[in-house]
Amino acid sequence: MHRLRSARRALDRSLGRIGIDTYLLLLLGTVLLASLLPARGPAATAVTGAVRLAVALLFFLYGARLSPQEALAGARHWRLHLLILGCTFVLFPLLGEATRLLPDAVLPPQLFTGVLFLTLLPSTVQSSIAFTSVAGGNVAAAICAATFSSLLGIVLTPLLAAWLLTGASGVGVDGGQVLDIVLQLLVPFALGQLLRRWVGPWITRHRLVTMLVDRGSILLIVYSAFGEGVREGIWSRVTTGQLLWLVAVSLALLSAVLGFTHLASRRLGFSRPDRITIQFCGSKKSLANGLPLATILFPASAVGLAVLPLMLFHQLQLMVCTVLAQRWARRT
Repeated sequence: MHRLRSARRALDRSLGRIGIDTYLLLLLGTVLLASLLPARGPAATAVTGAVRLAVALLFFLYGARLSPQEALAGARHWRLHLLILGCTFVLFPLLGEATRLLPDAVLPPQLFTGVLFLTLLPSTVQSSIAFTSVAGGNVAAAICAATFSSLLGIVLTPLLAAWLLTGASGVGVDGGQVLDIVLQLLVPFALGQLLRRWVGPWITRHRLVTMLVDRGSILLIVYSAFGEGVREGIWSRVTTGQLLWLVAVSLALLSAVLGFTHLASRRLGFSRPDRITIQFCGSKKSLANGLPLATILFPASAVGLAVLPLMLFHQLQLMVCTVLAQRWARRT
């Protein structure tokens, strides 16, 4: 184990001299693997199950590591939660509406609908918390903020979609999403809290385990999400020019929100760990929530193009936030 850590540190130093992060290389390698060898059939089912297991394990470890006092303090941090929810459900939709001004040659109507749809979604849960943990942010507040956003999004996203998206009347809400959040996230976290007295000291002594689960869960999510897009063939249904413009629009949206969360959290006097939490929880959109909802909002023939902006934005936010998390961690 000592030799493995020494080799990894040496590799990090070598790559760092040329500006390359080893974890970013792993992330790009995962994208390439999903492009060339996406999981299909039983293998895809196994990958999905592995993602759910990794996320549940991640929340169990968080629950076992956090004291009840820290968790309660995270829930009471109302200024932080208000800023994150404002970015997720106010700032993002306003930016999405602003893309309506772009000409059809840049953003065709079908892709614009997809861009607007992604701006209405709640924040991610697992990756927001994992990045916050890697960067040294307020994990307790991140758990509460991401969970609040996901639960609130089950109600707010369909309402916003019915209001802003054309042809979105009759939007329904699947109560199974609430149950899924409870079973996959809150139950493991509560179980970790209950077993904290016995498991907590071991986790404190073996922080490498939590780090591996943090970063491993992100790689699994990337492989699963990108592989699903490859299987559906949505990447081949637009021209290269449209795809490049879509990348530019997605990066502009992400950069605008990342810049806003950074400046607003600093101006409002938040601590460094809280600023990290606000930046990572307030700048993401959930693929897990978006894909099921898209099948309700859009006809089957239009779902592929409607979720293409979300799929692309999801990959970009993971890549960009991987770099940001590593930079925050190095500053720590």
